[in-house]
Amino acid sequence: MSGNSARPALLLALDVPDAFRARLSTLYDVLGPYDAKFEDAVAALPRRDAGRVAVIVAYGTTRTTPAVIDALPALGLVCCVGSGYEGVDLDAARARGIAVANSVGANASAVADLAVGLLIASVRGIAAGDAFVRRGDWARGHRPDDRRGLTGRKVGVYGLGAIGLKIAQRCEAFETEVAYHGRTPHAGTRYPFHASLLDLAHWADVLMIAVRAGPENRHAVDARVLGALGSDGHVVNITRGSVIDEASLVRALADGTIAGAGLDVFEHEPSVPEALRALPNVVLTPHLGGAADEAQDAMREATWRNVEAFATRGGVAQPVHAR
Repeated sequence: MSGNSARPALLLALDVPDAFRARLSTLYDVLGPYDAKFEDAVAALPRRDAGRVAVIVAYGTTRTTPAVIDALPALGLVCCVGSGYEGVDLDAARARGIAVANSVGANASAVADLAVGLLIASVRGIAAGDAFVRRGDWARGHRPDDRRGLTGRKVGVYGLGAIGLKIAQRCEAFETEVAYHGRTPHAGTRYPFHASLLDLAHWADVLMIAVRAGPENRHAVDARVLGALGSDGHVVNITRGSVIDEASLVRALADGTIAGAGLDVFEHEPSVPEALRALPNVVLTPHLGGAADEAQDAMREATWRNVEAFATRGGVAQPVHAR
């Protein structure tokens, strides 16, 4: 879709509400959104449009590759909606002097809420209980087995960023112990720090995954980590599917290495393996973490602040790295 060839352009890689698009249009000629594979969509842009694109607005998972960057000679900002940015080739952006921004914390409360909801659903068997009632088993005089609750559990949070901290605070309200692992200890936090993820898993019987995804932690939650959680252990993932070795998770759930899991993200979403969907001890949701009205509003507002700062002052409000 071509626009006003006299103005610099902003390239949308996702759908946004009409009102937000109109707001962005006060600063840039807005092109898109492009539902096709983003790299292919950029390659297919008319030259007159590709030469005007100053800003990309995309999800952090959108592949903003060296080929995308090379095809947009006027590009100055890649603005990620949400806290993730793993789809952006940061080395290629830095080499071109392109700023990369995100919206850390904008959806943290909503994602933390879902994380704790998945934890409760997994520990207390809520989905299985719902199916039990719907089948009529309760009316036939049956009852599900008792389960251990949350009180007294040891909750390990992998990644104590904006989302991880809110998860930790919420879990404390359920009378749990909380500790964490991340790249470095956080000054000022009262939660104990574990120097390795494996050590955290040995201590914990719940693992809440809230770490930002990247090549350095792909499949960090592997068979050894799952085994360390133990047969009463539960794992919850609301960050990115790549952090868990999905094949190892399926095996651990199937053979009783761990008791259960709550998953909002998957390695190749929206495709979810049949072996995972067939398991009775996993609760699955379709990447709903940030899909709350207030979270969406906050992420759009954070995106606007980044784009407006770039358009008017050449900087960004929340840089992953600046120009």
